[in-house]
Order: sequence, then C-alpha cells, then structure tokens
Amino acid sequence: MYEIRLHSRGGQGGVTAAKMIAHAAILDGKYATANPFYGAERRGAAVVSFIRIDDRPVRVYSQIRNPDLVIVLDATVMETVDVLQGIKPDGTVLVNSPHPVDMKGYPTSRVDLTAIALSIGLVLAGSPILNTPLLGACAKLGLISVESAREAIRETFNDERNVQAADQAYEELVK
Repeated sequence: MYEIRLHSRGGQGGVTAAKMIAHAAILDGKYATANPFYGAERRGAAVVSFIRIDDRPVRVYSQIRNPDLVIVLDATVMETVDVLQGIKPDGTVLVNSPHPVDMKGYPTSRVDLTAIALSIGLVLAGSPILNTPLLGACAKLGLISVESAREAIRETFNDERNVQAADQAYEELVK
C-alpha cells in the first residue's frame, strides 16, 4: 500500500486534491481512499489529508503516520508543522516551490503550482487554485496516469484551465 500525507492550508484545495488523486487512482484500476483531518478550521489554517493507493481493497481509514510520500502545498506550513514526522526512511517529498528545498536528505521534487495557477488566471476568492495542477505533478511522479488525472479533473471542474494547469505542472516538475 502506498500512503501519502498532504499538507495544505484551508482554502487551497488540499482536501479536494486528495479526493481527485484517489479518484484518478481508481480510474487507473487501483483501489484508493482519501480522507482529511481537520477540526473547525478556517481559511488559512493548516489541514492534513491522507491518500492510500493499493492493488487490493483499502480497508484502513486512519491517519497516515508513516507516509511514503509527503506533499506540501504551502511551504509556510513547515514553519509550524513537522511535515517529515514519521516519513519512511525511503520516503519522498513533493513541495510547491519555485526553488530547491532541503528536506533533510529526503529526495524532493518541486514545482511552482502557485505560479502555474496565477499565470493562467486560475484563482478563486483571490487565492491560486493549487489542487488541479497538483494532479499533473502526481502523474509525473507516476502515482496516477496523465489520462486519469485529466479525467478526474474534468469530472470535478468544467473549466478547461484546470486541465491546462495539470499539464503544465507535469511538464515543469523538477525531480
């Protein structure tokens, strides 16, 4: 079972991203679950979402304490949350950042999801939409196929800029 912990802030689309990643994995013929962990959060508060992907039915719905992959949608979350807590020794990290980020020796991929969203006007309530470009980055990492990423996006949103953002993130991901 492949386990992913996604760190974001309320209003960035992290919870929706987790659901779309799981949906794309299901479209690829896998089994997957996505569940968020938050209380009475407000826009801007730290939120954690969990995604499990497997070839067999997933029957675990608890928090993920030892992820294979940590995704960070907002680097400022790392100022208050130890996003690497419990990551497996061979784990990897994906960060929304225009610059290289030192993640204590863990292999880290990065892509500037924020710049991608802003460049094509993918903004909601003044904030860049980060969830749909994230699916492109996840496809580049091999978690889901590009085709399933696009389909999951189109089933969730009808603005084709979301697919454009995913395609751009796929191309711009730096491993």
